[in-house]
Amino acid sequence: MKIGFIGLGNMAKAIIGGMLQNEMVKPGDIVGSAKTEKTLKDVQTQFGIEVRTSNLAVAEEAEVLVLAVKPQFLQEVIEEIRDGVKSETLVISIAAGKTLDWLGEAFGKEMKIVRCMPNTPALVGEGCTGVCVNAKVSGEEAEYSIRLMESFGKASQVPERLMDAVGAVSGSSPAYVFMFIEAMADAAVAAGMPRTQAYEFAAQAVYGSAKLVLESGKHPGELKDMVCSPGGTTIEGVRILEEKGMRGAVMDALLATVEKSKKL
Repeated sequence: MKIGFIGLGNMAKAIIGGMLQNEMVKPGDIVGSAKTEKTLKDVQTQFGIEVRTSNLAVAEEAEVLVLAVKPQFLQEVIEEIRDGVKSETLVISIAAGKTLDWLGEAFGKEMKIVRCMPNTPALVGEGCTGVCVNAKVSGEEAEYSIRLMESFGKASQVPERLMDAVGAVSGSSPAYVFMFIEAMADAAVAAGMPRTQAYEFAAQAVYGSAKLVLESGKHPGELKDMVCSPGGTTIEGVRILEEKGMRGAVMDALLATVEKSKKL
């Protein structure tokens, strides 16, 4: 099966790397296009895939076509390729905010369309991706799409009405986690720890805590309580975070992200 990529940026490379590492496909089964010769050459060197200078050429070859371009460029790309895409091609879009209906109207014909929302931890094989499909996509094709996304992390099929929430809780939230790590490291530096070591300690604490939530099956509140000894240092920090409105600020940030996504 030939898998085509239009756009070979970081997310496309994460997907390609995951598929190859998990031996879902061979390098020769993948063909991609990008805006610059440098990107084409770099990706070809890194993965050994086939590359084309024409988006239309990729669309015509692909049996599965991944649209890995930013939302603002998607209309232009679809106009360029829609006459060359076969009706039996499985089209996978990773553009934020572009609904299945929008994609169908952009192609102007009935197509098998999958909408995915991966996140940047996919770059290290720890992505989290929401997947929804239109009525033309078979159960087998939906499962195949999920397997592709699982090659670089976790993936789940969700109703399309939840895709904006997926974008907020997994797509945008890494930025907020990075801010949290940076803030913790800044505090450690203020307390005398070297900067490099502070980032390592803060990042590992977040990584380990997330892993504990996923693998223990315990409620995050229960895990928090396990760390908070009576009259101890941790509960004092929790008191300050509650006083400063941490929970409300996080919720407001994610809900604002949901609303912005709906307007894209």
